[in-house]
Amino acid sequence: MNAEAETHRGRCLCGAIEFEADGDAKWVAHCHCESCRRHTASPVATFVGFAAKRFRFTKGTPKVFESSPERWRSFCGDCGSPLTYHANWDPGGMHVYLGVLDEPEKFPARIHVHCAERICWFDTDDDLKRYPAMSGA
Repeated sequence: MNAEAETHRGRCLCGAIEFEADGDAKWVAHCHCESCRRHTASPVATFVGFAAKRFRFTKGTPKVFESSPERWRSFCGDCGSPLTYHANWDPGGMHVYLGVLDEPEKFPARIHVHCAERICWFDTDDDLKRYPAMSGA
């Protein structure tokens, strides 16, 4: 099966919500923004960007909330696992949290975004490009 036809699967911690995304990731990024940190309770959130038209929930219905104007985050209403982020600035994209994918090792990060909001003591020793805000990845 070629990468374009590959289906990637994921789920929340309790298994109440499952999803699939077809094809290659458009990008993979570590996000350092405050909003993502608060949503994940982590110093950084890693996202995999898929085409929204190739993403679907296959089991259960996640809760969705508008975390800031025209930006929505989904999560499992049972276990609380964060699942996705989507925004009007990227209408064709669905940003999936790396940690809920069944095979996260297939998606090495390519960039860091919102580094201007990075927690001062958190850093990584990698050669990835760093952007102070969003890169337009």
